[in-house]
Amino acid sequence: MKKISVIALVGVGLLMASCTKEKSAEASAAGQEQAVAESKGEVLAVDTVASVVNWKAYHKGGFAPRWGTLNVKSGDLSVEGNQVSAGNFVIDMTSIKVDPASVTEKDKKPEDLVTHLKTPDFFNVEKNPVSDFKITRVADLKEAPKDAVAGANKTISGNLTLLGKTMNVTFPAKVEATANSASIDAKFTVNRADWGIKFGTSEADPAEWMISKDIEIGVNVKAKK
Repeated sequence: MKKISVIALVGVGLLMASCTKEKSAEASAAGQEQAVAESKGEVLAVDTVASVVNWKAYHKGGFAPRWGTLNVKSGDLSVEGNQVSAGNFVIDMTSIKVDPASVTEKDKKPEDLVTHLKTPDFFNVEKNPVSDFKITRVADLKEAPKDAVAGANKTISGNLTLLGKTMNVTFPAKVEATANSASIDAKFTVNRADWGIKFGTSEADPAEWMISKDIEIGVNVKAKK
């Protein structure tokens, strides 16, 4: 079995039920790595206590959802003229948590899933302890899509690195900034296959086609002076 990273691990616990149709979420298109936005203005350190990355994944057809969190290890946001112009944050892959509320089967335990996901079978935290996101562009959002986070006012593009591979993703976000603080709140869906993350040995492997390729990611990053 191939070694896989954070996006794959959010789907690993989904081999719990059979299904008949695909989940309808539309994944954000991933493109080639882009030049990182230049840091301008005030550089604010990310508040690692107040920041968090949420994840949610499904069996195909929307069955057996699993969700949880990942800690933000470090990062910063650049603010110029009360606008976020650049930034980055590092995700601590060793901090993966599975919300007990998402594990309803009597014979399953969230802590067992976490332990297994940290082994070389899946996450392999020893070799892949972190992932990161680096902003490449921030633009005004004219009209937020219906599945965007409430209050979305910007479009953010950035390089997301997983399993040693970097791809550029774009998504709507609620971005707020002052001279002393800044925050990014967003939710979007990615296709794990864009990073070469596969649970099965091939597309024909039941282990692969039973798990949805779409993974929901929620970003809530806060920075302060």
